Amino acid sequence: MTFPEAGGGLPHRRWWSPYLFLAPGLAAVLLFSLWPFVNTVVLSLTDARILDGGSFTGLANYRRALADPDFWLAAANSVLYLLVVVPCLVVLPLALAVLVRREVPGIGLFRSAFYTPVIASAVVVGLIWQWLLRSDGAVNAVLVRLRLVAEPVPFLTDSTMLLVSAMIVTVWKGLGYYMVFYLAALGNVPAALYEAAALDGAGPLRRFVSITVPSVKPMMLLVGTLSAISALRVFTEIYILGGESGGPGGGARTLPFLIRQVGLGFAGETGYASALSLLLFLVTLAFSLLGRRLAKGDGA
Repeated sequence: MTFPEAGGGLPHRRWWSPYLFLAPGLAAVLLFSLWPFVNTVVLSLTDARILDGGSFTGLANYRRALADPDFWLAAANSVLYLLVVVPCLVVLPLALAVLVRREVPGIGLFRSAFYTPVIASAVVVGLIWQWLLRSDGAVNAVLVRLRLVAEPVPFLTDSTMLLVSAMIVTVWKGLGYYMVFYLAALGNVPAALYEAAALDGAGPLRRFVSITVPSVKPMMLLVGTLSAISALRVFTEIYILGGESGGPGGGARTLPFLIRQVGLGFAGETGYASALSLLLFLVTLAFSLLGRRLAKGDGA
């Protein structure tokens, strides 16, 4: 047996040893990530269906998507979803983290309560909110009883209200998740800064704006990027609250919802659904790169 010289590393015949440790992970990435992506790109250039391999059609599916009113409606809903949900999930969890960070009796119970929706199943959460928001649900019962409305609000039977209701569910479920991000970031802010600001006469709001926000700005950019990606991928909330049609006339459908409808069933258009998936991927990638650019510009 030969031994490597000091500082000489492993013998040449064992150069492949590190790759043995990487092989399982690389195989999983190739099998479950890279290959499906490549296959989706190929399918998007065909007229394939679920039971038919189809033939090469070039960019026909993309031209069809750009001329499809359903695509533009779903894209508009997805962008609107992002524009409403992301600011809420950037600001509200930060305010919540500041509140629950205080060391007062029973604060651990509140932290657990705010985090509970995160660990709850999305389907269970959707069903709970469906029960709350339906015409004879608890929310409408309270509103009518207090005479705030003359008749039940169509939370689930109007496309706009359905989309707003789904946004509320998304924000409610994400509050505790991103609160933990901010709690970690706030733990790195020196307490001396707050003490010095308090001595200078700065109130809670002034300390929040002048110390807390600048200190956690990199985390805010990260939360914004992650919540934007999640908002563009929203499906469960729309499906549970609005049913398989995506609300009345499909008016609340988002891009993931439309992709499912197009590619579902024995007559599913796999090629067209793949093209829609890649368009969604490009939009998501654009927002991810935007978040990275903002983070770099901030020096994070």
